[in-house]
Amino acid sequence: MDGADLGAFLKARRAALDPRDVGLPQGVTRRRVAGLRREELAQLAGISVDYLTRLEQGRARNVSDEVLDSLARALRLNPDECSYLHNLASPRLRRTGRCPAQQVRPAVQQLLDAMTVPAFVFGRYLDVLAWNPMGGAIAFDFGSLPPDERNLPTLFFLNEDEARALHPEFDQVCEELVANLRAEAGRCPGDPRLAQLIGELSLGSDLFRRLWAGHHVREKAHGHKRIHNPLVGELHLRYETLRLPDEPDQAIVTYTAEPGSDSERALGLLASWLATDDIDQATLRRAAGG
Repeated sequence: MDGADLGAFLKARRAALDPRDVGLPQGVTRRRVAGLRREELAQLAGISVDYLTRLEQGRARNVSDEVLDSLARALRLNPDECSYLHNLASPRLRRTGRCPAQQVRPAVQQLLDAMTVPAFVFGRYLDVLAWNPMGGAIAFDFGSLPPDERNLPTLFFLNEDEARALHPEFDQVCEELVANLRAEAGRCPGDPRLAQLIGELSLGSDLFRRLWAGHHVREKAHGHKRIHNPLVGELHLRYETLRLPDEPDQAIVTYTAEPGSDSERALGLLASWLATDDIDQATLRRAAGG
């Protein structure tokens, strides 16, 4: 168990919970420090204050599933946060050496290329492993980057000006990326590459440090995103994440537009230009004035 990470997560979630959300009387909620007091969380979870103190200080070992589930209920954790809590307490996988570079199977790349919508394969640490022509035309120029620099958190937090120009909802996307990275950290505690990435981002970005300290957790699943494409303007897209069953560290992410919308027409226009004029990312940068 990674006691320090578990303790930090419990303290952050306790501080973020409004006492009124757990039914405490109005008079009890007036306090100088935000969140639940330690004794309040212990009572809600049905454990002793001493045991919760040891958990938050990283001194407890072999925490039972029953205690973890009680804490999750008391803290109002969502399913992703609950999984993260269990992963920290009882990690199924601990990477102690550098993992080999991930490879995308040729059949998966063929699947991407057959899609008419933007599509990518994401790997560990939110690395972009593969994409189709539409995926390479809507935002970042992944093809011009070395493979070890095709990482979404790095592109957002260490290249902020470009990321803000492409993503009108930059702050929201950053929050999601950090929450996604937290989920990855829970699945693979002790991963040296992940620790290196978090260190680099923490040194290079005040925004990342602040968001990372919030201990928010979210698996990459589905949602909406706005992207400013330099050729066709603003795109309102929905993304879906499809995990590859035989490659648990890889997922296909697709972007689609609402049928009949301006964004669907813009994607169609971009696809036609790609097919007829062989537009590449250099053309996109010229169109953006870069």
